[in-house]
This record gives sequence, C-alpha cells and structure tokens, in this order.
Amino acid sequence: MEQLDQGGEQDPAPRWTRATVYPDMWVDPDDDPRESDVELVDERAILLDALRSYRLTVEMKCADLDAEQLARRSVPPSTMSLLGLVRHLTEDERHVRRIMTGEDAPWLYRSEAHRDGDWDGAVADPAVVDEAFLHWREEMAATDRMIDGIDDLGATNAGFSDLGAEPGGAISLRELLLSHVEEYARHCGHADLLRERVDGRVGQ
Repeated sequence: MEQLDQGGEQDPAPRWTRATVYPDMWVDPDDDPRESDVELVDERAILLDALRSYRLTVEMKCADLDAEQLARRSVPPSTMSLLGLVRHLTEDERHVRRIMTGEDAPWLYRSEAHRDGDWDGAVADPAVVDEAFLHWREEMAATDRMIDGIDDLGATNAGFSDLGAEPGGAISLRELLLSHVEEYARHCGHADLLRERVDGRVGQ
C-alpha cells in the first residue's frame, strides 16, 4: 500500500525501467515498437511517421495500469491524468477532421459550458477506461482515412469544407498535420511525468 506524505500526497514510487541498455529509457532500442524500417523518403512520410510514433508513445505510457492508476491526477490543482489525456486526444482527432473537411464531429466529452469535460470526466471506472480507448482508436482510424483521401499536403480546408476557411484564413493539410503532431508531442511529455508519478517507470 502506498504511503502518504505529511501533505496527504502519495509518496512517489522508486524509479525503474525495463530497459537494460540505458537506464533512462522506457525500453531497449531493439524492443521499441516505435522504431521502424520504413524509409522516410518525403515530407508526407515523415509527418505520418512522427504522428504514428507519438500516438504509440501515449499508448505505451498507459500500458499495464488499472483504472485507478490511469485516472490518477498529477498534482493539485491540475486535473490532468493519463485517462484524461486519452480523452483529450480523442477530441483533438475529431477537431482535426472538423477543421479540414467540416465533418460533423461534435465534442464527445467537452462542451462550451464545460470545456474541461475531457479531463474532469476521466474517473477510475473500468467502463470509462474501455470507452475512452475504444473512442480514441476509432477517431485515430477516422483521421487516418481522411488523410489518406487527400493527396496534396498543400490542399486547404477551404477546398474540402462547406464551412470555408477558418476565421484566421485557409489552413493546409500540411499545417494541420504539423499542428497535430505538435499536440501529441507536447502531451507525450505530460505522459512521461504522469506515468512516472503513478508507478515510477521512467520516461524517455
């Protein structure tokens, strides 16, 4: 049973890793599923490989945890948790398609009245966990289908969406993909810290 410190916070677990080569890595390089032999020959391949890698990183950071651990929040007053992160990224996947094609993809967890619903609703319930990962995988697949259907990275949302360009002007698939990769990359840093806080497994 985890001990509480004088402030009522759980004592951090000892740091550990499954890696045997470098102690500051998540796994050994030869065992890392993010490593690929695919030759990155052009800009599109590079962007999509980065997105694949960061998505997989989030999944790895959530692996082998139960509902309570996934829903455990970082430090007050933050409501951030690994489960909340999955729900938040699900909303981001839908947002990308909404911007690019005008797809009817309303928020699943958020609303204008409750803009942190993706984080706040991430509770320690196995059913909530299962639903979150199901939705996340469905939304990633839907985003990938959209990307596959647009050949030109320079194509703008004004050409695909009845809504026309964004208020700030038209945005290209290239810009949108780069922003999406950036969003995942930023949250992978959060996932490193969240996971280490839960069970001590080091980030990378």
